[in-house]
Amino acid sequence: MIEAVGLTKRYGAKTAVHNLSFQVRPGAVTGFLGPNGSGKSTTMRMMLGLDRPTSGHVTIGGHAFRSLPNAPRQVGALLDAKAVHGGRSARNHLLCLAQLAGIPAARVDEVLGVVGLQDVAKRRSKGFSLGMGQRLGIAAALLGDPQVLLFDEPVNGLDPEGILWVRNLMKRLASEGRTVFVSSHLMSEMAVTADHLIVIGRGQLLSDMSVKDFISANSADFARVRVSTDRPEGREKLTASLTEAGGRVMPEADGALRVTGLGLPRISDLAHAAEVRLWELSPHQASLEEAYMRMTQAAVDYRSTADAKAGLQPPPGYGAPGLPGHVAPPPPEVPQQGWYAPPPPGQNPYAAPAAPHGPVPAAGTAPAAPADPTTRETSEDPR
Repeated sequence: MIEAVGLTKRYGAKTAVHNLSFQVRPGAVTGFLGPNGSGKSTTMRMMLGLDRPTSGHVTIGGHAFRSLPNAPRQVGALLDAKAVHGGRSARNHLLCLAQLAGIPAARVDEVLGVVGLQDVAKRRSKGFSLGMGQRLGIAAALLGDPQVLLFDEPVNGLDPEGILWVRNLMKRLASEGRTVFVSSHLMSEMAVTADHLIVIGRGQLLSDMSVKDFISANSADFARVRVSTDRPEGREKLTASLTEAGGRVMPEADGALRVTGLGLPRISDLAHAAEVRLWELSPHQASLEEAYMRMTQAAVDYRSTADAKAGLQPPPGYGAPGLPGHVAPPPPEVPQQGWYAPPPPGQNPYAAPAAPHGPVPAAGTAPAAPADPTTRETSEDPR
């Protein structure tokens, strides 16, 4: 088991991890989630004794990593797949690690077979692809047959077959009673791989619970309802009935209704009582990605924008109406389902048209003639 108590790490004025406490129990795959810069890699480095905490401590099996006798036999880790001597072959790299830890050479060939690199065992690792490097790093973590395993982004660069293999490997290792701690940004993989989640943001603990409980706590299930278009008044009639029964109804862009607070059987009964024919009545459960985005939206340090100048636009309502530079507030948003692609780079649909530069010509005044492209203004003497 891994246990962190009051773990804090500062780099000068920068606090990477602050008072972090959690437990990683054996027999389950524990996902370690958080935005970029949240302190995940720093936390894993402190677990392995690579960084000293400013305060607090972290133990593995009740002992600090540096005090573990023959640590590679007890803890395996993949933090950086590129931490390999490029001039060595895959087999020689693993053989060096095995000799340092007193592991038999036969185990090297065994783990090469486990990760599927037996056919390229004699190739130099500098020629490996990113996916092959990940497999070599996983082989190094498995070399000592440890009971505790830590993986930082283990599926980076892997093809779909490799991702499926890693998923099954993690589950098998956990089923053997091992402690498996996995950091990843792939929510779709964590949803089907992890049993428990530890989520941090800006170095602080945000959540420590099972995947199912995390999704339930950070999302709202709803029913999607679509009525027959034969009777246009049916949509308003059903909305009134659902609202009166205590439900909350929000229109969607495609004409459907998003209903929360009422179960599907109750919605069906109300539609039948209101004599409204339904074309769709389907449940919607939020994904891990949606729940994660909702949980961490206030803890993201690095945000992208479709328009590099979007941050320079004045806020909505800035300036008096009718004056140059006034930006009208955007219309109220209509709830929409799913994710939509951002506009092309350089286009911001929410930005106001740029005000013309220079004085605006008075009404009835002819615009100035364009400058002759064959001449240019200069202060130099023509001589």
